[in-house]
This record gives sequence, C-alpha cells and structure tokens, in this order.
Amino acid sequence: MRYAFIQQEAAKLPVRTMCRLLDVQPSGYYGWTRRGRERGRERGPCQREARRLQLVESIRRVHERSHGTYGSPRVHRALKKQGVTCSRKRVERLMRQEQIRSTRHRRFRVRTTDSNHAHPLAANLLDRRFAQEGLNRTWVSDITYVATEEGWLYVASVMDLCSRRIIGWSTADHLRAELATKALSMAIHERCPTATAEQQQQLMHHSDRGV
Repeated sequence: MRYAFIQQEAAKLPVRTMCRLLDVQPSGYYGWTRRGRERGRERGPCQREARRLQLVESIRRVHERSHGTYGSPRVHRALKKQGVTCSRKRVERLMRQEQIRSTRHRRFRVRTTDSNHAHPLAANLLDRRFAQEGLNRTWVSDITYVATEEGWLYVASVMDLCSRRIIGWSTADHLRAELATKALSMAIHERCPTATAEQQQQLMHHSDRGV
C-alpha cells in the first residue's frame, strides 16, 4: 500500500522524501515499479490478442447475418454503425487471416414476361401510342415484384392511359393467371367500362405477353 501511495503522489512530492517519511527504502520502491512494468509488458500481448479475438467474433457475426455475402468494406461499415472502432484495412486483414470470404451469388432475376409459349397472341393495337384522350379507352397492365422478408411479392396493376391512374391492382406470392385477372376485375368494377355499348367498343386493354 505504501509503494502504491508513493506512485500515486510521485508527480506532487519527491519520491525519496516520501520513502523517508513512510520508512521504506527507495531501492525497494523502484524494484516494485520495475516489476510492475514487467508484468504490464507480459499482460500486453494477452490483452491485444483478446481484443483481436473479440473483433474477429464481431466480424463473423456481421458476415453470418449477411448470409456470407459481405466483403470487408460492407463488414467495416456495419461494424462502424455498431460503434466498433477499427480500420477497414484491419478488418480486411483479419478476414483474410481467418478465411472469412464473401460468397458471391448470381443475382436472381424474376421473370414476369415470357414470349416463348404456344398460347395465341392478340394483335398489338396500342403500338406505343401512350398519349390517349378520354377515360376508359385504353388500359395497360403490367406485373412487377418486391423483395420481402418472406420472399417475393408480385404486384399486378391496370392503369388508364388517359388519367395515368391505377384503377386496378392485386398482389400474390405467385405468378398464376389469377394475379392478373384479379387486377383487371378490380378495374372493371371501379370504372364499369361496359355501361354503354359505345364504351365497350372503344375500350382497349393492352398487356405484355406474360407468363
């Protein structure tokens, strides 16, 4: 305890004066501080290794949460958001040492249009004339998709080219025909285009040659 007190107050009082007042030998005090520094040097590598292992574990967790797709730049950004202080080069070096690699997967493309089929095709009456006047004269349909945590969500829509308003839509986890027919049924219910014989003759419904 006396040696620790002397070390604590060494910046304020002479060491030898405190040794005399506390009845200790200066050589004993200096030997104690020297042994402390040696123990610190011995603990240093262990502490550095512990920090390294902790960082490697954090890198592995981020990499696993990305399903193995993250490389060192994205792992480093994720660690930074978590408040982990480290350089990008260190993350890259540790990933290389621990053989933590990014697994690149070929991007999955959802195909919503398939022209290679034996079904009859209607003539293309629209012919890219997208500027239309008058409601319920030209409707166009399309299908898109959205990635969710539960898989792909497919969305079919029907738009009136005059108002550019979506008048019918439907969603599903599949690309079966009812996805498109439900969107069309909603549009018909919304606009009632067959209210008159004149409207029935004028309405054109255009869509891609879908699956």
